[in-house]
Amino acid sequence: MPGRKTLSCFSLIALTLTLSACAGKTQFRSACDKEIDAAWSELSIAKADGFSGTVSYTKALSLITAARTMQAVENFDNCYNNAKDARFYIRESRKGQ
Repeated sequence: MPGRKTLSCFSLIALTLTLSACAGKTQFRSACDKEIDAAWSELSIAKADGFSGTVSYTKALSLITAARTMQAVENFDNCYNNAKDARFYIRESRKGQ
């Protein structure tokens, strides 16, 4: 029965790929948590300087919201990237840029 052996081999490969994908999801979990916490602690509307600073602040806030959403659906690499970008815009908002 070559068909059954092929099916078993395919099932084993599919299982291996699924397990490796799940393991990869947790790679950025702690980095995501740390970046979001840092961004939230740095975020302060009182420190935004001028109109340009307020625009950067708004971008940062939307990126933090996106990062939280990515964290909820366990997309940790995008969560990390969004939180990191948010921290950039927070720094820009303090400069008034």
